[in-house]
Amino acid sequence: MHRFFIPPDWIDQERVVIKGKLVHQLRDVLRLRGGDHIAVLDDSGWEYEVALARVTREYVAGVICEKRAAAEPGTRITLYQALLKSSKFEFILQKCTELGISGFVPVICERCIAGHPRNKRVERWRRIIIEAAEQSHRGKLPSLEPALLFKQACQSAMGFSVLAWEGEKVSGLRTALRREIYRQRIISEKNSLSVNLFIGPEGGFSPFEVEFARGCGILPISLGSRVVRAETAGLVAATAILYECRDLEPPMSSAIAWAGSKPSKSTR
Repeated sequence: MHRFFIPPDWIDQERVVIKGKLVHQLRDVLRLRGGDHIAVLDDSGWEYEVALARVTREYVAGVICEKRAAAEPGTRITLYQALLKSSKFEFILQKCTELGISGFVPVICERCIAGHPRNKRVERWRRIIIEAAEQSHRGKLPSLEPALLFKQACQSAMGFSVLAWEGEKVSGLRTALRREIYRQRIISEKNSLSVNLFIGPEGGFSPFEVEFARGCGILPISLGSRVVRAETAGLVAATAILYECRDLEPPMSSAIAWAGSKPSKSTR
């Protein structure tokens, strides 16, 4: 079934009216007709199965027949990824969205080869995120923040933060995660974890950057004895975090028959 993120105001009780460029994709590209089913998502965590009732050149209308919670991990990972060459950075956005990353912050480091992204490139990044989220059955779109200088990124990161560094010989990711999970459960009885994950550029973080991050409360961690590429490190670390936090377990069924009302704000 095809899935599409749409603005929330296109959903009105049990009806959905789709407008704009998406009409062309549904009508002329996918050649959908009345009676076909699609899934729409309003970036709230809910997925709505819609039976199409009318397909015209101006709009597509349908009726919601079922809603269900979409596949979102309980662990929130914000990836502070150093800018890489265009194709490598786009690969990271696509694959980490599929994996379940909650947000991206592009970071400009001392050893970055790529420069500050222009508006056209940022718009392309957003399209990549949307398409990857639709394909992977995400219920919420990962955020994409403006690019920050490394110092600004370190100062803006709130909460538990780790920095993957090949020079770290003491602290490993697994140990750091378990310590933080235990600490949060003792202090706040929280069962979910939020992690800020810093990944460097092709040449890695400079010694000055590592020490600056440490001074901001960011913990340098090792990803093991092997050195992974800059475009691989984020995927490796994020997968390990989700696994350790049990976010790679089979999902529980959450489908419910449509009751004629949208989820309240407290459930989003």
